[in-house]
Amino acid sequence: MSDQPKDDGLITINLDGRDVRCRPGANIVDVAASAGVEIPHYCYHPKLTVSGNCRMCLVEMGMPGRDRATGKPMTNPDGSPLIQWMPGPAIACGTKAAPGMHIRTTSDVVKKCREGVQEFLLINHPLDCPICDQAGECRLQEFATGYGKGYSRFEEQKNVKPKRTQLGPRVTLDDERCILCSRCIRFSREIAKDDVLGFTERGSYSTLTCYPGKKLENNYSLNTVDICPVGALTSTDFRFKMRVWFLKQTPSIDTETSTGCNTEVWSREGKIYRITPRQNDAVNDTWMPDSGRELYKQVEAPTRLKSFLVRGQAASTADAIREATTLLKSGSVAIVGSGRASVEEQWVLKKIATALGGASVRLVSRVGQGDDLLVSADRNPNVRGALVTGLISKLPEQKLTDLAADIDAGRVKTLLVHGEDLTAAGLTEAQLAKVQIVALATQADAITAKAAVVLAGLTVFEKFGSFVNQQFRLQKFVRAVPGPDGAADDLVLLASLLANLTGVSTASTVDTVWTSIAAEVPLLKGLSFQAIEPTGVVLDGSSFAGLPFVEGKSLRYDPAAVTAVKAG
Repeated sequence: MSDQPKDDGLITINLDGRDVRCRPGANIVDVAASAGVEIPHYCYHPKLTVSGNCRMCLVEMGMPGRDRATGKPMTNPDGSPLIQWMPGPAIACGTKAAPGMHIRTTSDVVKKCREGVQEFLLINHPLDCPICDQAGECRLQEFATGYGKGYSRFEEQKNVKPKRTQLGPRVTLDDERCILCSRCIRFSREIAKDDVLGFTERGSYSTLTCYPGKKLENNYSLNTVDICPVGALTSTDFRFKMRVWFLKQTPSIDTETSTGCNTEVWSREGKIYRITPRQNDAVNDTWMPDSGRELYKQVEAPTRLKSFLVRGQAASTADAIREATTLLKSGSVAIVGSGRASVEEQWVLKKIATALGGASVRLVSRVGQGDDLLVSADRNPNVRGALVTGLISKLPEQKLTDLAADIDAGRVKTLLVHGEDLTAAGLTEAQLAKVQIVALATQADAITAKAAVVLAGLTVFEKFGSFVNQQFRLQKFVRAVPGPDGAADDLVLLASLLANLTGVSTASTVDTVWTSIAAEVPLLKGLSFQAIEPTGVVLDGSSFAGLPFVEGKSLRYDPAAVTAVKAG
């Protein structure tokens, strides 16, 4: 056998005196970060093109020298390569790793460069950190402390700029804080494909603005707030509401479409203040739609259900479950599940259908116009979960015409409805008047107003669970805030109904439900809720490849490109 090491395609560069292995052509800022070395930067963002205009990432760079006459490598007296250093510093963000490259990030020259850049950035910057929304996550604060002089030599009056410029309906610009990094401009042009932002004027009078006649109003505008390294771009909704260091971060999933964008829910003392994207390069990169950031408002919506009802009167949980069980046992039952329900809830709902003698189960489809970015045409987050668990065997329809026909023919006399407004799905007032309805919902609507029994459930922010997105990627979410008094976990309510119908105690927590899911669902065999990675687990969805999903060609399931969890 050969003793030669296997070629892994990596190269070696020298970073502050130590060798580091990396990909050829990798950005030096990223290489340093992977080696535990911070190169401060403002304009550079790994998901955007390089602009190189802040100059904060200046480093010293050298390469092994070669004799111009012979082309042979130059060496030191001890035989080591002679490094020829560039006469001036170079920007790390615009430098790509090459074999033998040497980088200095802590030399006196580099330190003085950083101090100078930082001093210029602070010349006209306002001293309003105590009221700035970015305080606590501001790169300017951090780098001023870590790499600045620690004092100011500036004695003149600062250049005053507008403090509350509305760039669009959701983004407010504090122009005095802007350091002209251009991240927002590049994001709008390159990612959102809405080239609306630019700089005008010159020198210290330069300002960020929208092009004449345009506004920053696309559905991804708040991503510019996320990537702004200072407090220049702020969320109008979150502005001046809470300090970020008081907030708890909870991983969750955007439920507005089947894309399954990974998110962070920021809350304090049971109240949600904002939602931001969570990086998952395989799903949403580092972005999310603005529309998904407002979903938390359903938690405290005026229509929120906070009590159980039996024929319009408040009832205890036990009485409501008992009455619901009686209605379901009366026969001629149909179930309308939800593409917004979790995998775990859909599984228990399937068990209820079996306990009712194979009651028919339908889902309501929600279809809209996809944007070819992160808003898919399928507006349900978990239709594929219902297919995987076997709750349904075909894609849902937007109008429940077959259910309407069954009601008119008297074949259905009781409906168990989970989180759906059936009037929006095509059922008429007359048809709804012919059936007894057991509704499990979080918001009051036309169905809960007609229901014989109303079970008040929880929003996605108040419970644990998982969804299967359009890639057949199983992703989990966890509870960010407790539910209101008078409401209960949907999974517990469904498990209580199942126990009453079968007379057998049943699992009612996510972890315990997964015991039966993993044992009985082929695609989920061997998994557990705790074993689902933060970036999800890709399932083998090849058996569903023939179904005409509304995403069409944007359905990114590629058996050759993913590590699939094989059935069995």
